Amino acid sequence: MKVLIIGGTKFLGRHLINAALQNGHEVTLFNRGTKYSDEKIETVEQIHGDRNYDLENLGDKTFDAVIDTSGYLPQTVKISAEFLKDRVGQYVFISSGSVYPETPAPDYDETTPTAALNDEQLEQIAAIDPKGELNGKTLGEHYGALKKLCEEEIERIMPGRVLSIRAGMIVGAYDWTDRFPYWVMRVAKGGTILAPGAPENLVQMIDARDLSEWIIKMIEGGENGIFNVTSKPFEMNFGQMLDAIKTATEAKAEFIWADEKFLTENNVQPWNEMPFYLPESFAEARGFLAMNIDKALEKGLQFSDFSETVRKTLNWRKTVTDELKAGISAGKEAELLEKWRAGQ
Repeated sequence: MKVLIIGGTKFLGRHLINAALQNGHEVTLFNRGTKYSDEKIETVEQIHGDRNYDLENLGDKTFDAVIDTSGYLPQTVKISAEFLKDRVGQYVFISSGSVYPETPAPDYDETTPTAALNDEQLEQIAAIDPKGELNGKTLGEHYGALKKLCEEEIERIMPGRVLSIRAGMIVGAYDWTDRFPYWVMRVAKGGTILAPGAPENLVQMIDARDLSEWIIKMIEGGENGIFNVTSKPFEMNFGQMLDAIKTATEAKAEFIWADEKFLTENNVQPWNEMPFYLPESFAEARGFLAMNIDKALEKGLQFSDFSETVRKTLNWRKTVTDELKAGISAGKEAELLEKWRAGQ
């Protein structure tokens, strides 16, 4: 098969390239050429350009499938879908579990109502340029609703030929968000570690390798539709995750579980300073990390051993010189651990 990947050089795209090549497929990348590269990426055809203006650089090439890893604005994916509709057999769109409201009930599936914008917001979105800014403000607050609009726009243009992947937290090597890498690196360092909330709080994620291999198999099978894709819900909690990281990294680590009251009083930011942590007081969000994936499991979704995900993440992050973008600073953690002990 001939596979076109829009984007493809930063995180998930790298794993998609590997999965496609391992299955004997021909890969072409279309991107701006401004992100990271390596020897593996340089072995595949790359065509550079801005997806909003330069798709003509693809010439008269045709593909069995396109995988869109970077679509964010409906007007942007409209451009690519209309240009490619007669040049590709299938459009694979990397969407997000964020299309659902922030407060889903646990075990929510693909039939769950999705986030939506009001009329005024829709008008504002329609009026913006493809750079993704509105009055100087980024559109992160509308991320889920915009992904849903992208799904709908592609399906409108290519009905019955769209595979929309509503992915959960994607982890593994090249995860530049550093949310999961923070925990891997911090536990591997060892010592006394500040852990948030309660160990029984749920976590849910998927290795980018597993997601990529499944997507390639879905393309090979000509499968379309909407799929939630992450790990099985209710299978791992925070304590089990940290213990598994400790075992996989052979670290000498001790976890101090600080409760929500303490974390709130000391201005510890959920998710940013403590990745994967959601306060218990935000009770409506308890379902956020409990997404139903039965449809994907029925289509053969499989998972690597979690310890392998940890080791690959650790080995990659050791090669990166940049400071972690997520997680609490060492100084603040030490200060809070001392304060917690004094309070006990």
